[in-house]
Amino acid sequence: MACAGCGTGVDGKPAGCKSNGGCSTGGCNRLNVFDWLSNIPLGDSLAPFDIVEVSFNNGSRKDFFRNVTKQSFDKGEMVTVEGVSGFDVGTISLTGELVKLQMKKRRVEDTPEIKKILRRSTNDDLQRMSDNKAREKEALIKSRALARNLGLEMKLAEVEIQADGRKATFFYTADDRVDFRELIKVYASEFRAKVEMRQIGARQEAGKVGGIGSCGRELCCSTWLSDFKSVNTTAARYQNLSINQAKLSGQCGRLKCCLNYELDTYLDALKEFPEDADVIETAAGTAHLQKRDIFKSLMWYSFEGSNKQYPLTITRAKEIKLLNKQGIRPEDLKPVEVVTSKPKETDLGYADVVGQISLKSLEKTAQKRKQKDKDKQKQQKGNEPKQAQGKNEPAKMKQDNRQPEKKQKQEARPQQQQQRQGGNNNGPKPGNQGNQPKQEQGNRQQGQQPKQQPNQSGNQGQQPKQQEKRHPKHKHKHHKSNQPDKDNK
Repeated sequence: MACAGCGTGVDGKPAGCKSNGGCSTGGCNRLNVFDWLSNIPLGDSLAPFDIVEVSFNNGSRKDFFRNVTKQSFDKGEMVTVEGVSGFDVGTISLTGELVKLQMKKRRVEDTPEIKKILRRSTNDDLQRMSDNKAREKEALIKSRALARNLGLEMKLAEVEIQADGRKATFFYTADDRVDFRELIKVYASEFRAKVEMRQIGARQEAGKVGGIGSCGRELCCSTWLSDFKSVNTTAARYQNLSINQAKLSGQCGRLKCCLNYELDTYLDALKEFPEDADVIETAAGTAHLQKRDIFKSLMWYSFEGSNKQYPLTITRAKEIKLLNKQGIRPEDLKPVEVVTSKPKETDLGYADVVGQISLKSLEKTAQKRKQKDKDKQKQQKGNEPKQAQGKNEPAKMKQDNRQPEKKQKQEARPQQQQQRQGGNNNGPKPGNQGNQPKQEQGNRQQGQQPKQQPNQSGNQGQQPKQQEKRHPKHKHKHHKSNQPDKDNK
């Protein structure tokens, strides 16, 4: 578990105790233990336990060391301990009386052969450790290439170099035995350190690599699980799980370790179910057991050639099996009615008051919006007839323009007749008078005004001006109006 101060602090460091990358409860590192005895004081007669637990490589490896310096170390401090022909640097992960339980769990005895703590880590020790740890990724790539060149069927998972650089431990996985005697010589000459080869399983490899499981949490093997037990498919059958290899296997390719977590609970519950009631006989036929529901204490049966399942209680299944032993076949299974409806929600006394509370400011804005919408609709309706009227206005203008022209023509006709009658009395010749309309027609077609004849009278000189007012469409009408004058002559 983690404390409340495990958030990110200044410069991205964890805001745990002393901001050194871990908190006092140990929830920030891998395979950590919560020291629930850390705040309990010891008696005056008891001396603190002189062995502490030290973790290496972010908790992937742990070991026990004796504190001969007589200094008090707290959890999370960096210490320099004895290594293989040198020294190593690790982090104190557990102190006090709880170390005794951890040693008992791992079957480690308190003997004088336990390695010792040398000192608190100095800046030189930490700098040397960081330099050698930076070489681990490059060493892993080179070691894989060298193993492939030798044709060895093995997979290197991790390389751990000691803080002083004098020892390198290679963790690998392999299905069969591997002869790596030649490989050790190549590694020793390449990395110039003492080489140690350790074979691990697929589950331990997944714990070192890490990842996220199908449950959405970090893998158990990389956080807290250290003891790996064998998992069989029978664990899935006892829990009524479908045998699907894709769903039951973890990232390591083996069956998930969590299948064993609830297995004991299922086994205890299955003790109440009869073991010899897999097949029962009735008058309707033979029924076979399909599944056991330990939560509802029901046994589901189905007849041959039918997919319908009938739930029976444990006592009813035992009764039918007892009758079958006596040679009696019951007529009916008497299945239990399973209610799958959801439970009714209890009325907590809440009332829906949405819409009952209103604000005047909101009402005013709503009314303004409604009024604006109405005004827009009226404007749109008023613009539609105006546009239709605008289309008909040119036709009306044409009709209005034609009416005064007709009136002028009607008024001009009697005046022309009087002028022509007066012209005949004043003395122009009939020949000249007969040629005059032809000349006027020619001039009108060419768009020219007829010239005034000096010999004609004043009334005859005004005649072309009055004729210019006529519309060109009525030329033929005027020509026809002159015919009765010729007849009168």
